[in-house]
Amino acid sequence: MTLSETEQPDSTDRPWVLPRHVAIIMDGNGRWAAERGLSRVEGHRAGTENVRGVIGTCLDWDIEVLTLYAFSTENWLRPRDEINSLFSILGDVIDRETDELRRVGVRVRHLGSLDGVPESLADRVRYAVAATRDNHRLSLNVAFNYGARVEILRAVRRIVNCGLNPAEIDEATISDNLYTAGQPDPDLIIRTAGEMRLSNFLLWQAAYAEYWCTEVYWPDLTPELFRRALRDFSRRQRRFGGLPAPAPAGT
Repeated sequence: MTLSETEQPDSTDRPWVLPRHVAIIMDGNGRWAAERGLSRVEGHRAGTENVRGVIGTCLDWDIEVLTLYAFSTENWLRPRDEINSLFSILGDVIDRETDELRRVGVRVRHLGSLDGVPESLADRVRYAVAATRDNHRLSLNVAFNYGARVEILRAVRRIVNCGLNPAEIDEATISDNLYTAGQPDPDLIIRTAGEMRLSNFLLWQAAYAEYWCTEVYWPDLTPELFRRALRDFSRRQRRFGGLPAPAPAGT
């Protein structure tokens, strides 16, 4: 199945308010595998296969940005064999999916650092970014070797190196020096597997995001369940510290 062959929403299925930017903490691969008597590596492989349906829904429903938390700076503490398997799986996915992503209009962006990443995988990441850079239908941010505290520290250092007067530094200055510069902040953050924390993910950008958590493990987050999260978001009144925004006329 190609990304363009996912289910198309009709006028009654589609929510009237959509998030511009959806970010997902893809949790539970290991527990999913353990419950099935499989290795953790098989859980991670199943998790990567599940990405396709979520991207397809984002394309169908005109989501502008999708950010996936693929590998955190803390994940380096995992057993080396598991890390190597994760890197192998990611390399396979890049090799298999980049041409299709380019064909359907997805732009791949890397959030994080390639320091310490095997050069063969780093080259693949750079290739996927370069091969899709002219696409504008959906920005797919892959947070790989990413940590929000490191991201903010990097932004502060860049600002200091520019020699700005402290009085000239505002929130926009910091946002413009983050990995997500030029993109809208996430409107909706989804976390699977029943966890209720951000885990060092988009700490600055998530200031006013809505959260949607589910007990379902990431490999079992179907497109239907993802669409339910989008519908739930559409029913919320976002206040941004003040009064809720008025609902569009006719709703």
